[in-house]
Amino acid sequence: MDPEELMAALTKSEAYHHRPSRVEWLQTHISWIFLADDLVYKVKKPVDFGFLDFSTLANRKHFCEEEVRLNRRLCPDIYLGVEPIIRDQTGRVVFGGDGPPLEFAVKMRRLPEEGMMLRRLARNEVDEKEIDRIAGLLVPFYRCAETGGRVNHFGRPELIEHNIHENFDQTADYVGLALSRGRYDSIREYCAGFLKDRTGLLSRRVDTGFIRDCHGDLHMANICLGERVWIFDCIEFNERFRFSDVASDISFLAMDLDFYRRADLSDRLIEVYVRMSGDRELTDLLDFYKCYRSYVRGKIHCFTAHETGLSALEKSAALKKARCHFTLAYQYAGGQPRLRILVFMGLMGTGKSYWAGQAGRCLGAEVVGTDRVRKQLAGQDPETRHYVAFGQGLYSPEMSGRVYQEMLDRAEEQVRAGLDVVLDGAYLKEAERRRIVSLAVRCGAEVTFVHVRAAERVVRARLANREARGHSVSDGRLEISDQQARLFEAFGDLSPAKVIRLDTGGPEDEVGRTLRQALKI
Repeated sequence: MDPEELMAALTKSEAYHHRPSRVEWLQTHISWIFLADDLVYKVKKPVDFGFLDFSTLANRKHFCEEEVRLNRRLCPDIYLGVEPIIRDQTGRVVFGGDGPPLEFAVKMRRLPEEGMMLRRLARNEVDEKEIDRIAGLLVPFYRCAETGGRVNHFGRPELIEHNIHENFDQTADYVGLALSRGRYDSIREYCAGFLKDRTGLLSRRVDTGFIRDCHGDLHMANICLGERVWIFDCIEFNERFRFSDVASDISFLAMDLDFYRRADLSDRLIEVYVRMSGDRELTDLLDFYKCYRSYVRGKIHCFTAHETGLSALEKSAALKKARCHFTLAYQYAGGQPRLRILVFMGLMGTGKSYWAGQAGRCLGAEVVGTDRVRKQLAGQDPETRHYVAFGQGLYSPEMSGRVYQEMLDRAEEQVRAGLDVVLDGAYLKEAERRRIVSLAVRCGAEVTFVHVRAAERVVRARLANREARGHSVSDGRLEISDQQARLFEAFGDLSPAKVIRLDTGGPEDEVGRTLRQALKI
C-alpha cells in the first residue's frame, strides 16, 4: 500500500475499533507511530539499511512479532500483540479483522508521558530509590535471559573487535566535523589496546555465562517510571546488537546518566547492580563499554544530522549531541580534555573567517561568526549583503554590542556543554577580548586569540574580489576598511590567554601548517 495513503487512513479515528477521540502520529527513521488515546500502534517502514531489513511484508510481520515477544520480558502488560491492517467490507483501512493484510502493527498500551525517565530527570524526580528499582528489575532479567550457543558467539573478543572497527569505519567521514583527528585516533587506540590486553577477561565472560540476550538499547528514553518500572523498545531487528555482555547493556544506561550530568546516579546504578548480581568483574569493563556506547550514540547522531527532511535547527542539534557524545567517549578512553575557546580576530579581508572554519573542522567544533549572528539577530538572510555606512544600522554600536554579547552567550553554552568552540569576529575592542578571557577562567577553559593579518595589498585584492562576487555572509568592503582599522585597539595583558599572530598572505598550505602547529591541532 502506498505509504502516504496508509498514513492518511491511519490518522482517522474510524480506523480503530475503540474510536479514539484523537489520533496523533510521529515517526522515526524506521517506524510510524500512532497515538490513539490510551493505545499505541507502531508500523514498520518498508526500509532496508543492511543491519535492518523491513523491505518485505513477511519481514515486517516477523519483526513485529519479535518486538512483542522480546519486549514482554520487561513489559508484559504493555505489549498487547500484533494486529493486521486490512480493508474492511466498506473499503476502509482498519486495524484488525479478517482479510488480506496490507500491513502489520505492534499494539501497545500507552505509557504515561509524565513518567518518562528523561522528563522526570529534568524535573529532578529521579533519585537513588528509582535507580535501585531499575537495578532490581535488571538483575533477574539478565539472570533469566537466553545464553549459550549462538548468543555466546557475539560475546567473543573477535566479534567485539568487529563492532569496534565498524564504528570507526562508519565515522571516519565525520572527523573534522564532529570530533577532531586527535580524539578519533585516541579513542581508537584505547579500544584496540583494551581488546589486546583484556582478551582473557572477555573470553572468560563468555565461558562464565555473562553473554545474554539483552535489551540492546538501554537508555533513559526507553524507560518509564511509575507504579512500576517499564523498560521498553528493545532491539528486535538485529541479534548482533542485542546479544552482548550484560556489562555492555547496563553500561549504556550508566553512560546516559553521565551524559546528562548525573554521575552520582550512574555510580549508584553500577554499585547496586554489582551488589545484587555479584558480578564484580563488571567494573573492570565499565569504562570500555561506556566508551563504546557513547561512541555509538555519537555515530547515530551524526547519521541523524545528515538525514534528509530535517530542518537546519534539527540537524545542528543532532551534530551538537554527536560532539558531546564523542567528547564523553574520549574521557572514558582516558583523555582529559581541556576545553578550548579559539578566537579568530582581525580586520576585514584578512581571511579570519576562512581560517576559523579550517580550525573548526580540525577540532570538530562549532564556529560562531559575528557576520552570521548579526544577521540572525536582525532576522535577515545571512547571505544577503548590506551596504550601510560604517557604524550605522546593522553596524551601529548598539547592534554590535548585542552581537558580541550573543557571541559570548553562545560560547558559554558550548563550553558548559563540554564542547570546544571557535569564535570568528573583528574583536576590535580590548573589553570584548577581556570578557572572553573572563568566561574561560570561569569555565576552566583554555582561550587562544588568533590575530589574523595580511599585507594591505592582499587585503584590498580580497575585498575587491568579494565585491565582484556580490554574494557573501560578510559585508566588508574597500570603502570602510580604513575606518575599521582606525578603531582597532592594541592588545593589553590578556593573561592567561595565549595570542598567536597569523599572517595569511603566503601560500595556503604554508599558512595552514603554521596554524596547525601553533594550535597543536
